[in-house]
Amino acid sequence: MLKIKKVVVGISGGVDSAVVALMLKNKGYSVQGLFMQNWDITDETGVCKTDEDFKDANIVCDKLQIPLVRVNFVKHYWNEVFSDLLKEYESGNTPNPDVMCNRHVKFDAFYHHAREHYNADAIATGHYARTSFGPYLEQYDSTKNVRLLKAVDVKKDQTLFLCQIKQEALRRTMFPLGEYIKVNVKKIALENTLEQIAKKKESMGICFIGSRNFPNFISEYVLNKPGNFVNIDDGKIVGQHNGIHQWTLGQRTKLTGLPVAYFTAKKDINTNDIYVVQGTGHPALYTESLYTSRPHWIHSCPTELERGKIFKCEFKFQHIENYISCQICLVQQGVVIILETPRRAVTPGQFAVFYKNEECLGSAKILHAGPSHHTLNLFKVTNKSSIYKNKLFNSKIDKSNRITFENDCVSVKVSTS
Repeated sequence: MLKIKKVVVGISGGVDSAVVALMLKNKGYSVQGLFMQNWDITDETGVCKTDEDFKDANIVCDKLQIPLVRVNFVKHYWNEVFSDLLKEYESGNTPNPDVMCNRHVKFDAFYHHAREHYNADAIATGHYARTSFGPYLEQYDSTKNVRLLKAVDVKKDQTLFLCQIKQEALRRTMFPLGEYIKVNVKKIALENTLEQIAKKKESMGICFIGSRNFPNFISEYVLNKPGNFVNIDDGKIVGQHNGIHQWTLGQRTKLTGLPVAYFTAKKDINTNDIYVVQGTGHPALYTESLYTSRPHWIHSCPTELERGKIFKCEFKFQHIENYISCQICLVQQGVVIILETPRRAVTPGQFAVFYKNEECLGSAKILHAGPSHHTLNLFKVTNKSSIYKNKLFNSKIDKSNRITFENDCVSVKVSTS
């Protein structure tokens, strides 16, 4: 059993971290609040959201009578998260900075700062998640790896955003809210003189950047390069755009003067064309397979995969979506995933997150979606639709980053950036 006296809790200025700090204090821990400053640039209205959040964090700690320190992690965020975000957008991908922020800042830089500068026995955050060590590490076992588990509140579960964190930090992290539902967390805040924080609007948008106008924001860092919207069905130009970095797969294009709405189906970084389709249910938006980079396993690699076998689990790549049963196998440079049901707008740059029952196993960055239903329908005309699906598990990725299928001449170019 781990003896825990000092806990450093990440205080964001929101209700979740406030209630976590309250819970820790009520349990008798020596609690140190720490506000992470990961962004220091004002928005287009001249407001720095970080300063506003720090004021709220001070209100929380004053009411709870716990010390609060403001620590600058801007350099870590810029180098490890934001620089990667810009590279992904420049490559035509759509990244998930919240996943990378948790991996590199909250559960690395913050964790080590708490341990080294405050001699913390553990850290705590307001994430809705659980671990096999319990909400307060009461089941800590120095001989075992810890498992990341889904939160009780299904709608608020945040394990997808924690899918890249490492064992070292997770083993000493408390998630007190993992057993609670959001409505009860707010109720606890209201009952403990934290009304102002409980009624605060929940933050949305990119981690530590907020709900800014995204096209305007990203254009400050990625050069606009106008191009055409091209109808994938007939090759006709139906409009223009200011840059492929401003659009993600599956997004409505907002083209005016057309009888049916168009949606983004494919981006060509070489020609700067965005291929669009009519209707949100167009077959070009759906696929049943995808390819990823090498995976990160939180606890350990599943035994079936280590033995070179196919592993059955569940998949998702967006927070607000249902889990989909899938089969996966390891290939030379990543993972091949076959979905039991089609998934709309599988997006390169996002993370494919794997689950088994209540456990979040780990994740891998999506490099390339498999053939769409539109493509397979084209192959069906020539009786070749089975080329992809039936032989995906025999695929290999060669040195030129092409996925090739054994005994076939078909290849699919993938990006490893």
